[in-house]
Amino acid sequence: MTDPEFWNNQDTAQTVINESNGLKEQVDTFLKMETTYEDLEVSYELVKEEEDKELEAELATGVEDLVNEINQFELHLLLSEPYDRNNAILELHPGAGGTESQDWASMLLRMYTRWADQKGFKVETMNYLPGDEAGVKSVTLLIKGHNAYGYLKAEKGVHRLVRISPFDSSGRRHTSFVSCEVMPELDDNVEIEISTEDLKVDTYRASGAGGQHINTTDSAVRITHLPTNTVVTCQNERSQIKNREQAMKMMKAKLYQLKIEEQQQELAEIRGEQKDIGWGSQIRSYVFHPYSMVKDHRTSHEIGNTSAVMDGDLDPFIDAYLRSSLSL
Repeated sequence: MTDPEFWNNQDTAQTVINESNGLKEQVDTFLKMETTYEDLEVSYELVKEEEDKELEAELATGVEDLVNEINQFELHLLLSEPYDRNNAILELHPGAGGTESQDWASMLLRMYTRWADQKGFKVETMNYLPGDEAGVKSVTLLIKGHNAYGYLKAEKGVHRLVRISPFDSSGRRHTSFVSCEVMPELDDNVEIEISTEDLKVDTYRASGAGGQHINTTDSAVRITHLPTNTVVTCQNERSQIKNREQAMKMMKAKLYQLKIEEQQQELAEIRGEQKDIGWGSQIRSYVFHPYSMVKDHRTSHEIGNTSAVMDGDLDPFIDAYLRSSLSL
């Protein structure tokens, strides 16, 4: 970072800075926990020497807080997969059910945005297609922050909602599904071969609210990778060139994800595992009626406070999933 030519390439410089900040945060967190541990040792010795209920209570609370910090720190260190530290590209796609599923997608969009805000991550909307009556038909977010992909890869899968529908005048219970796709944002150093002959590029006018250029020029870009029928769209930038650059980043991430899934499928076949990838294979259920419960079907971790979860309290589920996958 002290090299005079460091800022010649802004993207490379930012990558180095993010890595430096991540390492600094790890060291600072460790030193802080070490100091806290030493302070708790002193408090423990005092409690042994004299009976002080108030000091005992403070000690118990301090130990509990430190244990939670250590667990989070341990998980942070265990995120050591090649792209765990990268930014994350998150896509939400409603299942069958029209307005019901589209409304559920908008609720998940709010949940992930709030989670990212609590983490101090930056959220950019790369593509947004509003629903006909309510909710969203599809949305793509770029979530920027250290280990964003490492955490959010735990959210990949189908999310199921059970509730009394606000759109049903008869007050009946409905079940809705939304698919969540998560991919790492890849930099130019990652080799993913994409032939221009395999790409179909379409341009169209962006939809939704925006500045003077939006809805007046064909700035939005849709790219289709013909061999895999993979489609990406981007419309958040005013410039068609910038939207195309962002779309190509998304395409690279999706093709990388396909490659990883193929490898996992091959391993599963070798092991003799049978995995259903249909709508019945939801990873998590959010039940609002007849009782309140959010349950992750992979880890059996469950929380009764559905409001907290929908407000972005996802860390317990992410923690449980990552620890279970690391122990496999």
